[in-house]
Amino acid sequence: MVKTREKTDDFHFQIPSKSDGAAVWELVEGTGVLDVNSSYSYLMWCEIFSETSIVVKKEDEVVGFISGFIRPDKPDTLFIWQVAVDETQRGHGLATRMLFELLDRELCSDVCYVEATVSPSNIASQHLFMGLAKKMDTSCVVGNYFLSIDFPRTGHEDESLYKIGPFEYQK
Repeated sequence: MVKTREKTDDFHFQIPSKSDGAAVWELVEGTGVLDVNSSYSYLMWCEIFSETSIVVKKEDEVVGFISGFIRPDKPDTLFIWQVAVDETQRGHGLATRMLFELLDRELCSDVCYVEATVSPSNIASQHLFMGLAKKMDTSCVVGNYFLSIDFPRTGHEDESLYKIGPFEYQK
């Protein structure tokens, strides 16, 4: 596995805290493509699931966020719920760097799979997870997971499951 090279820039990768919740909600809303959950849910992600989530700040402004958790039924799997990058920071590998920062954490020492659901229209996330598999020299298996008919309202796209791994991540 080849790690991304260390970069020196103004990004600060941090464990989120409750005080980041409102800014994270605004970031997600500002993407225009992600499902925006309640502001309460982002407070919870930043407080309760902080060890498996990440916030990136540049000049004290939140410009990146990933919400994730270790699956209770699969303790070797980090499930990524949402990946948000501010429009001004897209296209420079920030999402990939956030994923590697998460995998560097002690809580993820037993993780050998990353999973995420991705809709067909979310090309950026498809590239992110397939690229992660390539960088980690492992497979990315894509399969059906949630169908549009599973959702309570019409209009939600299918969500395919991307499963990256197995891998042995070298810190």
